[in-house]
Amino acid sequence: MQHSFKIYITLLTLILTGTSACKKTQVSVNDAEEIVSPTTGTRSQFTLDSIFLYAKQVYLWNDALPSYAEFNPRQKYVGVGSDITTFRKELFDISQLKINVATGSPYELPVYFENPKYSNLQLGKSLPGTSAEVLNPGTAVLASKLIATGSVQVAYIALGSFPKLSTTKAALDEAFADLASANPKAIVIDLRSNGGGYLETAEYIANLIVPGSLNGKVMYSEVFNSAMQNGAVPILKHQPYLDANGKTTIYNGRNATMADVDYSVAGNTYKFSKKGNLQSIQSVYFIVSGNTASASEMLISALKPYFDVKLIGEKTYGKPVGFFGINIDQYSVYLSSFLIKNANGWSDYFTGMQPDVMIKGVDNPVLGDPDELCLNAAISLINGTRTLTASKLATTGRIANIKADLLQVNNVESVMLENRLRLRK
Repeated sequence: MQHSFKIYITLLTLILTGTSACKKTQVSVNDAEEIVSPTTGTRSQFTLDSIFLYAKQVYLWNDALPSYAEFNPRQKYVGVGSDITTFRKELFDISQLKINVATGSPYELPVYFENPKYSNLQLGKSLPGTSAEVLNPGTAVLASKLIATGSVQVAYIALGSFPKLSTTKAALDEAFADLASANPKAIVIDLRSNGGGYLETAEYIANLIVPGSLNGKVMYSEVFNSAMQNGAVPILKHQPYLDANGKTTIYNGRNATMADVDYSVAGNTYKFSKKGNLQSIQSVYFIVSGNTASASEMLISALKPYFDVKLIGEKTYGKPVGFFGINIDQYSVYLSSFLIKNANGWSDYFTGMQPDVMIKGVDNPVLGDPDELCLNAAISLINGTRTLTASKLATTGRIANIKADLLQVNNVESVMLENRLRLRK
């Protein structure tokens, strides 16, 4: 599937001058709702309003949000602290309103103090032609090799992150071409340090793994809230839609905005389209840890309906949601905006994916070493010398816990970014 459009988000078109009282140009959530926020106030008050009003329409779990009058952000956050502390506090409170009935806790239960598990707010705005490209792309291919074990050839590849596809496609193609030369039936994909990145890149890797017989089969879908799916998100008219060169796009005789994007399930369902020459894979083994998140988990989920998939290592982070950036004044806000579902409709890994073989690895494993704990366990499963019922190990060493900065949006390794949103036809 070809995706010709890329998204870059620019500054919210509210007229804000200085820090004194000023007049707001946009005041209501939608045409059917009453005027919900004041038309005058300070710059900080308008930002508080905007964070809530955007969440009211764009947030994945917006059904849990009260009315503006009930939430009353201007009064609720008086005297909290600095502007950015106040805005992050507001976002945190919004993120805790939707409860996962399976756990009895918020879907965005914080990993560390008062920071949502998924949503984020950062100082700094996206400029035309940059947006998510300013993120540190990281390295995709950390190691790859063929491992001979008895009469079996096992493909192994360690993927450190999912940078923009344009920056890593050549390295991925080369690595998978080498692996394809031995026609391996099993592949071990090491994602223990991979916190995600661009969905487009994860999707491309999936297409390198699968056989051509899966062409046209559903890989995954991005599911937005019902208002987004129905195009009832007028607030996004304040977010311009720009092309890959950072230029405005004409839509129905005017400049396109993010309100013109197709957020339907059908318009955001991605299907397999085979890449490369690897056609022989029948089983997939993932080495994972608490640092395996977002687009990495999407890759695992997308392959589950079609392969014998096994996980080795430690429980994954648990992030089946993604977002695009929204700029409000001088801040970039990343609201959890869509849910990732695989071909079976599965998305319930908010608390992480449990390994089939539980192993605590060492901090700095030798990638591709057949004697390394996790890879050795995978090879043993492939050879049939290890059974899942007797596979839980307690070993020395550990895989480092997720650090606070893993959740920061300015690190591409912690996010699931969608940069291929398309305009409605």
